[in-house]
Amino acid sequence: MIRFDKVVKQFGDHVVLDHLDFEVARGDRVTLIGPSGSGKTTILRLLMTLEKVNDGVVWVEGEPLSHQRKGERLVPASEKYLRTMRKRIGMVFQQFNLFPNMTVVENITEAPIHVLGQSKESAVRRARELLELVGLAEKENAHPNQLSGGQQQRVAIARALAMDPDILLLDEVTSALDPELVADVLDVLRQIARDTDITMLIVTHEMKFAKDVSNRVLMFDKGKIVEEGTPEQIFTAPEHERTSRFLKAVLAAE
Repeated sequence: MIRFDKVVKQFGDHVVLDHLDFEVARGDRVTLIGPSGSGKTTILRLLMTLEKVNDGVVWVEGEPLSHQRKGERLVPASEKYLRTMRKRIGMVFQQFNLFPNMTVVENITEAPIHVLGQSKESAVRRARELLELVGLAEKENAHPNQLSGGQQQRVAIARALAMDPDILLLDEVTSALDPELVADVLDVLRQIARDTDITMLIVTHEMKFAKDVSNRVLMFDKGKIVEEGTPEQIFTAPEHERTSRFLKAVLAAE
């Protein structure tokens, strides 16, 4: 579903991803853990085409993402090609990024209508199903400033799912929330992981959540994968000293 092939990403002289190779299979729930600055969020930003690779190729469902085929060669992708590829991928950010002047249902239907070309009736019907899923059916006519942070994040999750993506990227989706609002958002994501076959790539510092929803965990440090395995292996018997140190520090802070 996703393949990073010797991907290099650097900002100036700072190498964030160093010839990174990894794959995510269809239906996998993969959590990326590691210290700040280890490259986790950069991976998601490359998949959303918010950043471009310096070297190597990112593949999505067998097609190059930031490149396109020209005969036998791969050339940098055009904006039109990127727009097409982006439709396969949904992302939920740390900040909710809802349109403040639109109602909840308008926030969710905006892209399906204008990007996917869905009819308004069909988009609204799907939006209502998703609001039911995230426990906000009664809020469809509210504006974002009338919602708590946790409710806004649940709307952002519904908005990402409304595009019917093959891949859902989650970037520290609870880090901007007050602690008492985190549980509702994580419960919604657990339900999505349990009830759908969507492929998920997750960056989180919520280790219990990572344990619950992932089937693979990758530990990153300095742009490389230090260790990977099942949640059971990584969280209960990590083999690498760097992983042990990181988990001790994170769990002590919880």
